Amino acid sequence: MREIELDLFTDMMKIYRETDAQCNFKAAGFFQMIQTEGAITTAKEIINNSEVTEGFIKLAECNRLDLSLEALVIQDKYKELFTPKERKICINRLKKHGYKEILK
Repeated sequence: MREIELDLFTDMMKIYRETDAQCNFKAAGFFQMIQTEGAITTAKEIINNSEVTEGFIKLAECNRLDLSLEALVIQDKYKELFTPKERKICINRLKKHGYKEILK
């Protein structure tokens, strides 16, 4: 596994833990997907699904979209792992739900 892929896995697991700690939401399905399908496949499946996840909605309600997979994917660090279209989906989803940190 390349270092960037390992970093994505680590950051996604951090999201899982922080979502539970900060918003009292245990994203069990997210955790299971990461464990069985891997970080990149999981991220791409979530991004390319036309419906936002329950976890994303919980994070929006908790005012913590900074902990969302979408916010992670648009970081420059992960640019090589995702297509411009996938990154645009994330940006649009975050904007639609009022995330203000996109341009920072």
